[in-house]
Amino acid sequence: MVIETRSPKETFEFGKKIGELAKAGEIYTLIGDLGVGKTVFTQGLARGLQIEEAISSPTFTIVQVYEEGRLPFYHFDVYRIGDIEEMEEIGYEDYFYGQGVSLIEWSNLIEEILPQRRTEITIEKDLDQGFDFRRITVRELGV
Repeated sequence: MVIETRSPKETFEFGKKIGELAKAGEIYTLIGDLGVGKTVFTQGLARGLQIEEAISSPTFTIVQVYEEGRLPFYHFDVYRIGDIEEMEEIGYEDYFYGQGVSLIEWSNLIEEILPQRRTEITIEKDLDQGFDFRRITVRELGV
């Protein structure tokens, strides 16, 4: 599925729809360059999970846990991860295979430990279409 958005609000709303449909144990991987709107999408997904707390990128903590929504939300940002062992140290399997929803930014950096069954979301810019244009591709893997 490919969705095109033309504003941060539309990107947020699409993330919100994904969050509203999310089920316990689901894993979403989020791929896109810096400044493409991954955080805006993530904020929408969290709102769809009924999380009211402000969502920011957990760049220096690897994972941020939000438990006050309809499901726990585990927001990973592995951009600065140096080694897969760092994921093992934080107990990533408890999150990936738990009862919450995991979203992993820069997931391509930890490809070898990702479950086969996941939803891959890629966000891309196309400046020819306008500054705020985003092409969001959603693919179910391992189904």
